[in-house]
Amino acid sequence: MKDDEPRASPDALLGEALREGRGRLRLFLGAAPGVGKTFAMLQAARGAKAAGRDVIVGIAETHGRTETQAMLADLEVLPRKPIPYKGRLVPEFDIDAALERRPSLLLVDEYAHSNVPGSRHPKRWQDVAELLRAGIDVWTTMNVQHVESLNDVVQRITGVRVRETVPDTTLTVADEIVLVDLPPDELIRRLAEGKVYVEDTATRATQNFFKPSNLTALRELALRQVASRVDSDLLERMQGGAIEGPWAAGERLLLCLGPNEEAERLVRTAKRLADLLHAPWFAVTVERPGATLDGPDASRLQAAIQLAESLGAETRNLVASDFPGELLRFSRFENVTQIVVGKTRGLGFRRGWFGRSLADALVKRAAGISVHVLTGEAAAPRRAFPLPAAGPAVGYGAALGCVAAATALGSVLLRFVALPNVSMLYLLAVLVPAIGFGVWPAVFASLLSFGAYNFFFIDPTYSFTVARPHEILALAVFLIVAVAISAVAGQAREQMRASAQRTRAARRLYEFTRTLSALPDAQAVTEAVASEVNRALGRACVILVPEGGDLTVAAAWPPDDRLGTAARTAARWAFDHDEPAGTGTGTLPSVGWRFLPLGDPERPVGVLGVEAPGEAAPFGVETGALLDALGEQSAAAIHRAHLSGEVSRVRTAAETERVRNILLASISHDFRTPLASVLGAATALIDYEDRLDPTARRDLLAQVRDEARHLDGMVRNLLSMTRLEAGALELNRDWIDLGDTLNRAVEVARRRGATQRFTVRLPEGPILLRADGTLLDQALGNMVANTGRHAGADAQVTLEAAREGEVAAITVSDDGPGIPEDLRARVFEKFATGRRSGGDGGESAGLGLAIARGIVEAHGGTIELLPTEPGMGSGAAFRIALPMEEEGRA
Repeated sequence: MKDDEPRASPDALLGEALREGRGRLRLFLGAAPGVGKTFAMLQAARGAKAAGRDVIVGIAETHGRTETQAMLADLEVLPRKPIPYKGRLVPEFDIDAALERRPSLLLVDEYAHSNVPGSRHPKRWQDVAELLRAGIDVWTTMNVQHVESLNDVVQRITGVRVRETVPDTTLTVADEIVLVDLPPDELIRRLAEGKVYVEDTATRATQNFFKPSNLTALRELALRQVASRVDSDLLERMQGGAIEGPWAAGERLLLCLGPNEEAERLVRTAKRLADLLHAPWFAVTVERPGATLDGPDASRLQAAIQLAESLGAETRNLVASDFPGELLRFSRFENVTQIVVGKTRGLGFRRGWFGRSLADALVKRAAGISVHVLTGEAAAPRRAFPLPAAGPAVGYGAALGCVAAATALGSVLLRFVALPNVSMLYLLAVLVPAIGFGVWPAVFASLLSFGAYNFFFIDPTYSFTVARPHEILALAVFLIVAVAISAVAGQAREQMRASAQRTRAARRLYEFTRTLSALPDAQAVTEAVASEVNRALGRACVILVPEGGDLTVAAAWPPDDRLGTAARTAARWAFDHDEPAGTGTGTLPSVGWRFLPLGDPERPVGVLGVEAPGEAAPFGVETGALLDALGEQSAAAIHRAHLSGEVSRVRTAAETERVRNILLASISHDFRTPLASVLGAATALIDYEDRLDPTARRDLLAQVRDEARHLDGMVRNLLSMTRLEAGALELNRDWIDLGDTLNRAVEVARRRGATQRFTVRLPEGPILLRADGTLLDQALGNMVANTGRHAGADAQVTLEAAREGEVAAITVSDDGPGIPEDLRARVFEKFATGRRSGGDGGESAGLGLAIARGIVEAHGGTIELLPTEPGMGSGAAFRIALPMEEEGRA
């Protein structure tokens, strides 16, 4: 091999050797609970088992989710090991049984789980490590918030500290990471449907952890974690195979554009660089306050901006006097990692005299940000030279230099030209520091010019005496004019700076208001207020709201509650008296925080607190005005969120009242009929006991029994609906014959007084299912009762079962009037009712079909209302499809 040829990395080869003989680890990584990690793992395991692998479920946490529970049906599950802890037995993963069984593939859910004290290892990831050393392949699951290095990041995002974490090194041993992802809207919808938590827990989770902003941030963390692992895997494989050139990820690029001839070339170069980095990019222009471009410069800059937009850049226009500072502020805000700036050749001499170029300033000040300097072929014309950073020493030094330069220039010119008044040169020397450094350096230059003019150019020279009286007047006028020019120019400069600050403040306030207007609830508003105020002022911010008679921290950024007793006292005073308190006010000015009351026209809604930069440090006028404006906008946004919440609660209450009225109205009818029958039969048995023959007595008792069964069925329906909505429906599966279930449903209907003609059609041989027979009886009973109720007393009702591939299909149909079109789309919803056939005008409770759907879906099946086919007559037909296991299909 030649010396210059690439060689394989010894570390990469050693890593491959160490992996020989150990099991392989596949990690199913998700951004949040409920995205389907366990489901995806079990689904993949079923495929591995179908391919011939020996698959064992060591432990799988289904959390009561029916879809996940159904995935365990075909898999062998290892019994859990009970471990005594605090007087009770806690079931845990049995690592000894797993090592003794030694399957080809073992599923161990929840990688970050903490084992109960008394287990072999304190953490489950340590169990997995031992299994891998034993040569067993392991599949496991984990959320990104359990990664130790991301713990603080997740706390800042969600405000929740995750206690169960795994070291980052445990992720490096994973041979494969599978990202299990769901969009935030889909995950929130699953929460609302009760597929992740029960209803109350899901509501609290949606209001706290499962907010769209949190889920989006966690999703990005998961994507970055997987992308980082892909990069490291790619690097290791390339090093092991002696291939050079790993790719980076997660970059954001910014291009600084100016009105020069190289602008379009810079845009194209930046686009190529962004494509190489696979990075989004910005094209940014910076202009001085009050400055305007016209002519060729404006045309060139506009053409470059349009080209950047056409190439996919996000364009921004910034206004500032300090170009490098504004660019770096924007870059840090937008999380830019690389800046591209142009630098023309040929102006090095002038830059050396007058200051650094923009590229030089960015390179010196861009801590943590890479700067790409693109050079041009020729020097571009410069509209102004940059001055050194403004400061007291620099300003007075510049004033001294300008006066010295004016003196030297005047001395040289007087040798060749008879100047009538050299004082004009000194006015120019005053004007330069006034424009560049403000009033006081200009006043200093005025006094120096007055002395230099008198000493060097007024007879007698080289002394401060004045020989002619009219020269005294000239000197006085010169001093007055010089001071006036310095004051005017300095004020103009300060006004320009103030204008730039006000422009930035107005833009910041606009962005702040726009952000708040899009938030749905008060909690999201308070969190956004804390974050936005921290970004706008660069200081810690806290929002306190009244709760239980006291003020509690609703949001803080950074997410740390650092308020001491004195600060909380100031916050309480500001809330109670509706006046600012703390630093810069007359109330508790030494607490180090300023608190502003957030009030609406009706009542105070909270307190906004901002940390002062130092102990009892005052706020500037501009900062104080911006803080007041942010406080007013925050109060309005929180008030709007409260009103929105009240509107939502009113709507919910109205909907609850509507549903309650429907339920009471329908149940009152359905309960009143059987209760009247029970009451009449019982009254007859009591009042006419001696005159009733045995046959009549048996008829009345049978009537009481049947009506009581009817009432019991309606109560069971209500209880079943409650269990379904709470996610607490448990299945006791066993082998059942579907034909017996259909015949039993018809028998129950006839026993309850059904007068319809029933027909049961079954194929040859039994249809066997693993299902909960009691629940399936209830679902079919509800469907048959619903058909009998709405098809009419003389209707023909047909129940048919058939095998269709891997499912068993049940069809319940009738030849009645059918289902109205306006009801078909919501026939399986709660309290969806139709008029009964027969003209009695009664209403049903509308729970039967909703319960039937819940029971069928809990078994992993589907239920649907079949469309009415032309030429097939009227009536309604429902179809149930239930999955069959291999034994049932045989």
